[in-house]
Formats: sequence, C-alpha cells, structure tokens
Amino acid sequence: MLNGSIMPTTPLWKRIGQTLLDIFEIYIPTIAFAVMFLVFILQIYYRYFLNSPLTWPPEVINSMFIWTTILGACYAHRTDSHVSFGIVYDRLSPRGQRFFRIISNLFIGGAFVVLLWPATRYVRFMGFKQSTVLRVPFSVIFAPFIIFLLIFIGRMTHALYLDLRPPWSNSVPDNTRVGFAAGERVGGSDV
Repeated sequence: MLNGSIMPTTPLWKRIGQTLLDIFEIYIPTIAFAVMFLVFILQIYYRYFLNSPLTWPPEVINSMFIWTTILGACYAHRTDSHVSFGIVYDRLSPRGQRFFRIISNLFIGGAFVVLLWPATRYVRFMGFKQSTVLRVPFSVIFAPFIIFLLIFIGRMTHALYLDLRPPWSNSVPDNTRVGFAAGERVGGSDV
C-alpha cells in the first residue's frame, strides 16, 4: 500500500501503453478540437465585427480538423462507436461470428500493413511542402495518419490474437464487432 491506497495490479507496460493510447486517442483530438473551435470563433470575430479578416485561421482550422478526425477515429474504434451493419453478423453462431471477425480483421489489418510503408514515405516526402501562411510542413499536418495506421494495426493484431488463441469458447458477447475479439472489454479506459 502506498499512501493508504492499493497498488494497481496492472503491469507497468500496460499502464504506459494505455496512457499513450489515451494521449493519442483522447487528449490530442480534444485539444485539437478546442483549438479549432477557438480559432473559428476568433476568425468570425475579426471578419464580421472588426471587418479585418485574418489569413492564418483557415490553415489552423483545416490542420486541427485533420488531427481531430483521424485520431478521433481511433477512439471511436476503441469504444465501438463506428457505424456497423450487423444484419448478417448478428444472425451468425458464435463460431461464425468469430470466423467473420478473423477474416475481416485479417483483411483490414493486412490492408493497413500494406499501406503503412507507402503512407510513411509520402508523409515524409510532404515535409518539403509548407502551408502558405504559417509555413508548417505538411508532414506535420498529415502525421496523424501514420499514428492512425499503427494504432489500427495494433488493434487488429490484438483482436486476431484473442480470436485465434485456444480454447475456442462458444460464448461471444453481443457487443463484439470487427476489430474486437471475443471477451475483449469494449470502451478501453473509463473516460
């Protein structure tokens, strides 16, 4: 016990990994959205009340929108908030659902693995080009896409591991979808 509290039983590497995921999936998109919103309000104020429009707000808004949506999609996947069509999947047996998850995770994860190297090369290549007003390299603006790919590859690999490991149980929770394996807790950390 430390200061009267119980020591966490989660291994240190899992806590570090969860903290990093929270930073990329929750905190950065939240900050990016707040910056985007404040700059948008500032732009409206300068344009319509002071009659002196600023040139840099559209660049900041577009960049923050990219960061918010791409990294926010990772959190939406964590909480199973993406739109899914489960008409066929929900009617399958637990074994059929497991098979469907394995095939779809292999397909999506494989596509992202194939895409990772060319996308990384392209993002690095775009470093020579800069935004017009603020001179921010496009590699910084598009960097969240690489993070998105890495997180999704990790999630698909983890889901495959959970679905392929023995023993194969016939019980599958109702909230299991593509990218989530049988018995995986939906929602990640409590936020």
